[in-house]
Amino acid sequence: MSKVLMKGNEAMALAAIKAGCDAFYGYPITPQNELPEYLSKHMRTHGRAFVQSESEVAAINMVYGAAGAGARVMTSSSSPGIALKQEGITYIAGAELPAVIINVMRGGPGLGGIQPSQADYNQITRGGGNGDYSLYALAPESLQETVDLIKESFEIADYFRNPVMIAVDGLIGQMMEPVDVDREVKKWDLKPKTWAADGNRKDHPKNIINSLYLDPQDLENHNIKLQKKYTEMKENHQRYELINMENAEIAIVAYGSVARIARTAIEILAEKGIKAGIVRPITIFPFPEKAFKELPSSVENLLVAEMSMGQMLQDVKLANECRLPIHFYGRVGGIVPEAEEIAQKVIDIIGGQSHE
Repeated sequence: MSKVLMKGNEAMALAAIKAGCDAFYGYPITPQNELPEYLSKHMRTHGRAFVQSESEVAAINMVYGAAGAGARVMTSSSSPGIALKQEGITYIAGAELPAVIINVMRGGPGLGGIQPSQADYNQITRGGGNGDYSLYALAPESLQETVDLIKESFEIADYFRNPVMIAVDGLIGQMMEPVDVDREVKKWDLKPKTWAADGNRKDHPKNIINSLYLDPQDLENHNIKLQKKYTEMKENHQRYELINMENAEIAIVAYGSVARIARTAIEILAEKGIKAGIVRPITIFPFPEKAFKELPSSVENLLVAEMSMGQMLQDVKLANECRLPIHFYGRVGGIVPEAEEIAQKVIDIIGGQSHE
């Protein structure tokens, strides 16, 4: 299939269908409404299930049930809706069930506004529910990358038996770009779902889907098992991109839409004789600490740019290990930073001197 011009939310919905999503459960909230709207029309034509639940809480528990039966299942929402789903998400992680969750982020806290934001970073990477658990979390910057990662995320969820979150902002959800929804993505080495409570008693014994362990030793053992999974993610599945890093004197750390804006910022800086690069996290959990060990010796400063008050800043500080000075530039409230703003911040950091 050649590329077609699609709106972000609709392209994400079609990507899920192409990935073999068996069932979707969700509830409307701006700015992701076109995603469930598209699926409400097209899932049935593909023999799949679509349910608009009575609430976000109901939706995530439907995801729990379908995932427990072995289905490929997805939900989507935006920031306040994801907050309501947190109890169900920790249940799903605790029960070791695969599921894909799309968060089209909007400004907060509280109801906030409907404009783009990246202020759910802590909620996504630190876990908004109770207990020691983690989501594998991907943060694409373009609509094509979003489509590709959504398709692969079902593979990742099945491989780890763990929820995967796609963290995009309202800008990606609402923009229009040409995408190829049939492009091949990585296939993971998946095992049969012999753990599923699917009524199949021929090939495996009775399965019980549960996250309740009343014996403290059993619960500790379960937590240790989960941590081994998260450690494997950290050691072997960090994703990132280093952009224009050759001889760069400053590296801008940005993900998602802000990384796209940073690409224009480094072009502006290049015209002024300033060599700037970008560290672009693609996974925000696991955070790509390895990227900071690959920075060239020419880099003397780091600038973290986000649509938040600096939630990724803590992870950058940990990854940097006190080697380089770290600066921050953020816009919130639904305001998208402009490339010129980021470029000016870089100029301020390096002293405003032209290096021509």
